[in-house]
Amino acid sequence: MADSAFIPYEAYSFSEEEMKKRAHALFEFMDHRRTVRDFSDRPIPGEILEQIIRIANTAPSGANKQPWTFCLVTNPLIKQKIRLAAEAEEYENYHGRMSEEWLEDLAHLGTDWKKPFLEIAPALIVVFRKAYDVVDGKKKKNYYVQESVGLACGFLLTAIHHVGLVTLTHTPSPMNFLQEILGRPDHEKPFLLIPVAFPATNVMIPNIHRKNLDEVLFYY
Repeated sequence: MADSAFIPYEAYSFSEEEMKKRAHALFEFMDHRRTVRDFSDRPIPGEILEQIIRIANTAPSGANKQPWTFCLVTNPLIKQKIRLAAEAEEYENYHGRMSEEWLEDLAHLGTDWKKPFLEIAPALIVVFRKAYDVVDGKKKKNYYVQESVGLACGFLLTAIHHVGLVTLTHTPSPMNFLQEILGRPDHEKPFLLIPVAFPATNVMIPNIHRKNLDEVLFYY
């Protein structure tokens, strides 16, 4: 096994009281995060978009392989192509591919096959997962790819919320059209399509509730 270089870890240190305050404050902040589908077309500074992707890139990954690619799409023509392709797939989903149970579960969210937000949002972040990398023409395997990219997307959503922007996680299925439109290599597969925007004026969102802690936490 190759030797690894190590550096000192500089730990944060807080009093127990401060830890509690920080934990409660972060919960209140994150509990306010919601999926939004009504966007403003107000431009987002490129520096902010790059920074939230930089934050996502700090996520942990199997063997530190970082098996992700983030494609930042702001070109209106490319956004239009993505919208049309996504709507074509979603039309099929809502008119035959999805089960009745699935459609019933979506009904309270008010969604349908039309996705105008893909053009209205000033930016789309398309996240790709990489089963392997290609280095000097040779395949280099990646590990725990789904888990790693999922973690990076969680960091990304948190960063988007942190700077005052909104988003939703869009997963048109199948998503191969994203690979084709963006010209990504064969070893990159679409994982999530994430529009990023300021919220539109007077946005309404579904009145949903998160599970209580006693429904998701078990002590041993």
